[in-house]
Amino acid sequence: MSNIIDIVGLEKVYEIDGRKITPLSGLSMSICKGEFVAIMGPSGSGKSTLLNIIGTLDSPTSGEVTLFEHFNPVEMTQQERASLRLDRIGFIFQSFNLITFLNAMENIEIPLRLKGINKKERENKASAILSRVGLEKRKFHKPKQLSFGEQQRVVIARSLVNNPDLVLADEPTGNLDSITSKEIISLMKELCIEKGTSFLLVTHDSSITGVADRVLNVKDCKLTATN
Repeated sequence: MSNIIDIVGLEKVYEIDGRKITPLSGLSMSICKGEFVAIMGPSGSGKSTLLNIIGTLDSPTSGEVTLFEHFNPVEMTQQERASLRLDRIGFIFQSFNLITFLNAMENIEIPLRLKGINKKERENKASAILSRVGLEKRKFHKPKQLSFGEQQRVVIARSLVNNPDLVLADEPTGNLDSITSKEIISLMKELCIEKGTSFLLVTHDSSITGVADRVLNVKDCKLTATN
C-alpha cells in the first residue's frame, strides 16, 4: 500500500524573544492511504505544528517531507501548495471556521467555488455530502441555528466535498460533549472506510483509541506508537 505521507528527520525551530523553541526534532513517520491515525500528546508538544507542516501551512526548519509520493512542499511555490491543499487535502478545525452569514450548503460549497465548479454541480455535490453526514434537513440553516455537533458535521462535509486523499483534523471533538464526540469520531471512521480517505487527527480525546488504526504519541519532540 502506498504512503501518502513520508517524513524523515523533521525539525521545526521557532525563535521567540531571542530564545529558540524546538517543538519537533528528528521526527519520522509514514501514513498509508486509507489509514485512520490519531496523534496524541500534552499541550505544547508540537502536534498542531506537525499538522500544519503536513498541511503545507508551515514549513520545517530541516528534514524531508513527501506528500502523495511525489510532492515536497518545501520545493513548491505558494500557489502550488495552495492548489495541492485545495485538490488533495481537507481540513477539520476545532473552532469550525464556518462563515456565519452562509448556510450549511453554502459553507460546504466554498472549496468547490474555489475550483471554479458550476452552480448546479456545486449544489449536487454539497447536497450529497450533507445527506451522508445526516444533515439533509438542515442544509439551509446558518451556523448559529445548528448545534456544535451539527456544525462539526458541516465542517466534515466541507473537508470531504472535493474528495481529498487526506483529511487533517485538529482537535475535532474539542468543543463537543462526550456523546457527540463519539458520534463524530464514528462518522469520520465510517467515511474513512467508505471513501478510502486517510485521516490524521490531533486529539486529546482518549475514546479515539478504540477506532484508530494507529495511535502515535508526541513526547520529547518525537513520535512513539502506542498501538
